[in-house]
Amino acid sequence: MHQPNYLRPLFVLLLLIGSIVSIGCRQDTAEPTPAPAGAVVMGLLVPNNISFFTTLTAGAEDAAARLNVTLQVRQANDNLETQQTQVQEMIEQNVDAIIIVPVDTEAIVPSLEAAQAAGIAIFTVDRSANSTAVIAHIASDNVAGGRMAADYLAETIGDTGNVVELTGIAGTSAAQDRGTGFNEAISAYPEIKIVARQTGNFNTEEGKQAFASILAEQPDITAVFAHNDDMILGAIAAAQEAGRAEDIVFVGFDAIEAAVTALESGELDATIAQQPAEMGRLGVETAIQYLHGESIPSFIPVELALITK
Repeated sequence: MHQPNYLRPLFVLLLLIGSIVSIGCRQDTAEPTPAPAGAVVMGLLVPNNISFFTTLTAGAEDAAARLNVTLQVRQANDNLETQQTQVQEMIEQNVDAIIIVPVDTEAIVPSLEAAQAAGIAIFTVDRSANSTAVIAHIASDNVAGGRMAADYLAETIGDTGNVVELTGIAGTSAAQDRGTGFNEAISAYPEIKIVARQTGNFNTEEGKQAFASILAEQPDITAVFAHNDDMILGAIAAAQEAGRAEDIVFVGFDAIEAAVTALESGELDATIAQQPAEMGRLGVETAIQYLHGESIPSFIPVELALITK
C-alpha cells in the first residue's frame, strides 16, 4: 500500500513557495500561434471569490504585472450563465487569451469553442473542460490527491470505521477527480464504510449544513473527507456545535490559510496542499509562451503534498 509523505503545517508555506513544478512529458504539444501585436490582454475567469481562487488570482496578477500583461479578472458566483456571459465579453473585447476555471466542465464547452473560433487562445486552470479548444490544462493531479487523502484517513482510523464524504460541485472536474481518487483508494479497506455522501458545493456554510444533517442521522461517524477546505471547516463547525468534534477525524483539500490555522490548533487532522498562486502564475506564463510561438505541453501538473497536524 502506498504510504503518503506527511508534512507539518509549519512547513506548508515553504512547500508552497519551494516546490518544484514538473512539466508534463506528454508528446502531444499544442501548435504555437504568432505573437500578438501590441500589448497582450488576457481574461482570467474564476468561479467565485473563496480563498483558493483569490490566491490563484493574486498569482496570476503578479505574473501579469511582471510580464506587462493586461489581465481582465471576472468571477462568476458559481453561476454558469454568468461565466458564459463573461466568455462572450472576452470575445467582444478581442482578448488574446482566456484563462478559465470552469463553473461546469461540460456546459462551458460551447462558449470556449466560440472563443477559439474568434482566435482566442484558451487555457484551463485547476478545473478542466472537455474540449479540444483548450490548448493546455494547468492543475494538480486531483485523482492522486483523493487517493492521498483516503490512505491517510484509513491509516489514522486504523483501517476501520464509518466515513462521510462531502462532495464539491457535481459538474466540476475537481470534484469528480477528487471523489474518484478517494473512493478508488478507500475501496481497498473493506472495514471502512461510507455511511453518507452529500454535496456542500465547495462552500463553508453549505458544508456545515450538510454535515449537520448527517450528524443528526448518523450516531457513529469516525471520519469525514471533504473535497475542499471550505467544506471541511464548515463540517468542523457543525461537529463542534453538536459536541462531537473530538470523536471525528477531519481531512480536507487545498491547504488554504484558514485550514493551516485549523491544523495548527488541532481542529483539522490533514489537508492536501495545492499551490493556487503557482497555478495562476503558470496560467499567465504559459499563455504568454504560447502567444510568442513556443510549443507547450497539453498538461502542466502542479505538485501536491499531504500536511498533517
